[in-house]
Amino acid sequence: MDAIDAVLVRFSDQALETCATYSHPFPEAIRAQLRECIHPNWVGSLKEVASLNATLGTLYADTASTLIAQANIPKTQIQAIGNHGQTIWHQPDLEPSFSWQLGDANRIAEATGITTIADFRNRDIAAGGEGAPLVPAFHEAVFATPEHCRVVANIGGISNISILSPKQATVGFDTGPGNGLMDAWCLQEQALPYDHNGQWATQGQCIPALITQLLQDPYFARPYPKSTGKEYFNLAWLVPMLDDTMSAADIQATLLELTAQSLAQSILRAAPDVDEVFICGGGAKNTALLKRLAVLMGDVPINNTDVLGIKADWVEAIAFAWLARQTLKGLPGNLPSATGAAGSRVLGAIYPA
Repeated sequence: MDAIDAVLVRFSDQALETCATYSHPFPEAIRAQLRECIHPNWVGSLKEVASLNATLGTLYADTASTLIAQANIPKTQIQAIGNHGQTIWHQPDLEPSFSWQLGDANRIAEATGITTIADFRNRDIAAGGEGAPLVPAFHEAVFATPEHCRVVANIGGISNISILSPKQATVGFDTGPGNGLMDAWCLQEQALPYDHNGQWATQGQCIPALITQLLQDPYFARPYPKSTGKEYFNLAWLVPMLDDTMSAADIQATLLELTAQSLAQSILRAAPDVDEVFICGGGAKNTALLKRLAVLMGDVPINNTDVLGIKADWVEAIAFAWLARQTLKGLPGNLPSATGAAGSRVLGAIYPA
């Protein structure tokens, strides 16, 4: 919820080209409403959710239109907009299972005059999958190599990994918190949306008893396929494990350690023969986190995806452009080995121009 990332991508059978990018910050009032909706004890109304859905649809349309104008490319050359939307609740492991994203695609198609594709996750869930992560199919298409076992780690609010190995089918899963818990704690204690470069975390010390308790959460021991979200890993989850002897900076340092350890442990367990790790997402900018991850990964080299030709900031947005293209072509967008679905499925709903 830091910003809406938009990319204009040109695809060919051989490669993809990032033609233009634009990042539009969320208005603080909308961000605050979204945070409230995701809180497990939120008391709100259907009217508020429906209003947010409409408001976000208009905001996404404005963002896409600004990108297109800046790129100076006629709208007639754009085949589709792939819009993930803002997740407010992800519940793949309880009945009824579902994943709910806001952002009215009708408004996007109407305002831009461009066919829009949205609601990518629920077809996979209907087929018995987790609906996440969906990016492993894209990672496989653009990053896999027959020479090495690569792991692509996306550190967003939640962290997820794709294991791209020539020896096995691609798998992927959410490893646990990414930036989400650190951002939430930083906002509450520092009135800042995030901890720049992890500087505040470096002023504290990891609390051994707390990190042990956090890592005992059953999610970390669950076998994959698995996925999670901020509706689970949030301050309501964290606060009951804190006490008055813990300083705010030490708690931040412990949350950084939680992200690093859960990510490293997941990689080493699921891909013991990993040759290289590539980072994307906002976490690629947290230098303190990356330094700690490098220590935990030992001799395994860690880079960001920039060295593979796609900038770390834009991998996720490009992935949903790719997924929209798959939908238009009538091709699957999920990997059952990553989501646990009964089979490959064409994802997304199409809203014609």
